Amino acid sequence: MINYKDLGLVNTREMFKKAVDGGYAIPAFNFNNMEQLQAIIMAAAETKSPVILQVSKGARQYANQTLLRYMAEGAVEYAKELGWENPQVVLHLDHGDSFETCKSCIDMGFSSVMIDGSHLPYEENVALTKKVVEYAHQFDVTVEGELGVLAGVEDEVSAAESHYTKPEEVVDFVTKTGCDSLAISIGTSHGAFKFTPEQCTLDPETGRLLPPPLAFDVLAAIEEQLPGFPIVLHGSSSVPQDEVDTINKYGGALKAAVGIPEEQLRKASKSAVCKINIDSDSRLAMTAAVREVFAQKPAEFDPRKYLGPARDNMKKLYIHKIKEVLGSDNKA
Repeated sequence: MINYKDLGLVNTREMFKKAVDGGYAIPAFNFNNMEQLQAIIMAAAETKSPVILQVSKGARQYANQTLLRYMAEGAVEYAKELGWENPQVVLHLDHGDSFETCKSCIDMGFSSVMIDGSHLPYEENVALTKKVVEYAHQFDVTVEGELGVLAGVEDEVSAAESHYTKPEEVVDFVTKTGCDSLAISIGTSHGAFKFTPEQCTLDPETGRLLPPPLAFDVLAAIEEQLPGFPIVLHGSSSVPQDEVDTINKYGGALKAAVGIPEEQLRKASKSAVCKINIDSDSRLAMTAAVREVFAQKPAEFDPRKYLGPARDNMKKLYIHKIKEVLGSDNKA
């Protein structure tokens, strides 16, 4: 059993309370490798933003659970090296699919886990979430549950259709499970292709697809039922069109990639939404930089020469999200 506190990590409890009270959201950035982790920590340290290092089940398998433990510990020490005296860093499991996966992460030093039972019948979701909460809380690990289903594909998470969270269920779910935060569905979606062209409208000036708006009425109804309770938005990448354009310019094929407009995420950040998940945007920034190097310098084969620019581009993206979208800078 590895206690996350021995790694210098924190859980989300105090972090979320401050965010809800302060009208901003904590960035939850997914990572799979060292360059992504470096970029996240550099951005968080430079902006003094609390940050959630988010790892999916697939990313954990890719990176190796033992290496992840030391990467998280190293991330905290690296943040201190960069001048961040008291780093507020969470290591969080994204979309845990079973009690066993969540338990394994808790035992290996994660400070927060998500158990996603949203695809199950309601009572089964309640029972599974409650089981994870009871185990996690023994070690002061915080737990995120989910009600409602997000469409889209990201790692091993896939759903053809979204189903909005039912506001009338949230009090019962939170009360019965004891979860610390709740992921909801109000129109965000996983992946870089969040909406079909048929769901979008065409901007006559730019010719780009515009996605449908988020269901802020559903969010308001949930907030009314659970005043001050920490709410989470998954699938909240904005899919920056400049990164998409760069990828396509240098041989990519992302012809209908559409994300969540940043102005809608800014609005959500000022509500009880205190954690916003961003994964695809980082992948796009990384891929755009790598493709550009390969296209402009076809003889290059030193990984540092293309992963370095990728890291720099991701850092730039993370700083933008922290300062211009989520408002979490200078909050840690």
